[in-house]
Parts: sequence; structure tokens; C-alpha cells
Amino acid sequence: MVFWEGYVSDEVMGTFAPIVVYWLYAGFYQLLPPMDNYRLHTRKEEDDKNLVPLGSVVKGVLLQQFFQATVAHLLFLLTCKVTASENVVQPSIPVQIVQIIIAMLVMDTWQYFVHRYMHQNKFLYRHVHSQHHRLVVPYAIGALYNHPLEGLLLDTFGGALSFLVTGMTARTAVMFFCFAVVKTIDDHCGLWLPRNIFHLFFQNNTAYHDIHHQLQGTKFNYSQPFFPIWDKLLGTYMPYRLVKRPEGGFEARLLKD
Repeated sequence: MVFWEGYVSDEVMGTFAPIVVYWLYAGFYQLLPPMDNYRLHTRKEEDDKNLVPLGSVVKGVLLQQFFQATVAHLLFLLTCKVTASENVVQPSIPVQIVQIIIAMLVMDTWQYFVHRYMHQNKFLYRHVHSQHHRLVVPYAIGALYNHPLEGLLLDTFGGALSFLVTGMTARTAVMFFCFAVVKTIDDHCGLWLPRNIFHLFFQNNTAYHDIHHQLQGTKFNYSQPFFPIWDKLLGTYMPYRLVKRPEGGFEARLLKD
């Protein structure tokens, strides 16, 4: 039993809930006070280094979400075997947990290799992936700011593959996709907050991904959004240390051999 049962189908929730969650969670970060004591970059660095205004970032994210919703709707149409979601027999909680873990690994694998290739292929980096790196100092609302082609290949196809490989139901997909959205936003929020549950359970976190956005770190830490497994296996893992700045906040510094 879920709160939307009887109001909208699981397929509709799977299509639109991640979008709603994105703007609620990213908006929460946007409305926070400056939080200078927890920032990985100063506000001046954010203003000076970022190459795209907030308005353009919002438009870019909305465009990507339009394509995501379209693909999700088509995917659910193709895989839905009954006319009403409430007739679907939902798997047990342990089975759903296993499906979500497998989906996380599938998504990580897809995104690592596509993401890394977009850095190594000069044409794709210059004309596609560099759009995301215009945000040298990441922030929450810009988590899904990508070129539309990258959004389709990296995020939308990665999510579709995770859904298909695991055979999860649309209801389980709602939980998985919303969790993936929240994790991605947190990785880009630019804040190192105390007792952040993602920092406790995931090595691939805000500071880890901040290293990748730094100009000297773009060839490292490709893994996203969950685990650093592929970086560690394939030699692209860059460890870091957090240094407290005298004026407040932290700085993630690369640890090079």
C-alpha cells in the first residue's frame, strides 16, 4: 500500500515523481541560508568560475526532464502487462531491495563508461559534455544540467537499462528513480553538511564528485551516482582530503602520488 494508490497509477508516479522530487529537494538547497561554514567553494568562487547563469541552468534541466518523462512514459507503456497497477503482484520487500541494489550497480556501470568516454572523446567533450562542466562549482539545481544528448544517453538510457535488467515493477521504480535523483542532487549540492546520511554510507559523495568538477580533476572520479567501484578498478580514482578554510567552509584537495 502506497499513498498514491487509488489516485494515480504507479506508471504515472514513475514518470513524474522524480521530476517533482528533483525540484523539491534542489529547491530546498536553493532556499537554505548561505551556509558558508559548510561550503566546498566560496560564494565568490561560484560567481566567478561558473560560466552559465541560473536561468539557463533551469531551462536546461527542464528540457532534460521533458525527454526523461517521454522515455519513461513509453517504457512503462511497453512493459506494463495489465491495465491497472493495483492488479500487479508486488514482490516482497527483500526482493525489491535486491532489485534496487542491482539497479544501482547497473546504473553505475552504464554511467561510468559513458561518462568516461565523453571525457576521452574530444568531439563529444567539446560539443556535448562540456556543457555540464560549465558549472565548475556545482550546486543542487544544476545536478541535471547537461546537453540534451548527454541527458538522454547518460541518465535516461541508464535509468531505462536499470529498470529493464532488474525486472522491477513500476512501483519499485518510483522508489529507485526518486532515490537516484536525491543522491545526484546531493552529490552536486556543494555543501559538506554534518551527519549527512549520504556521506556516511557512500564514498561517492559531494566532495568526491567536487574533485571531478575541479579543472585538475576532470580525468578522475567518473563514477556516479552511487559507488566508486569502477574508478577504483580501472585506475581513475582520485583520493582527496578536506581542508578547513580560515574564512569558513571546506576545500576538497586532490591527493596525488
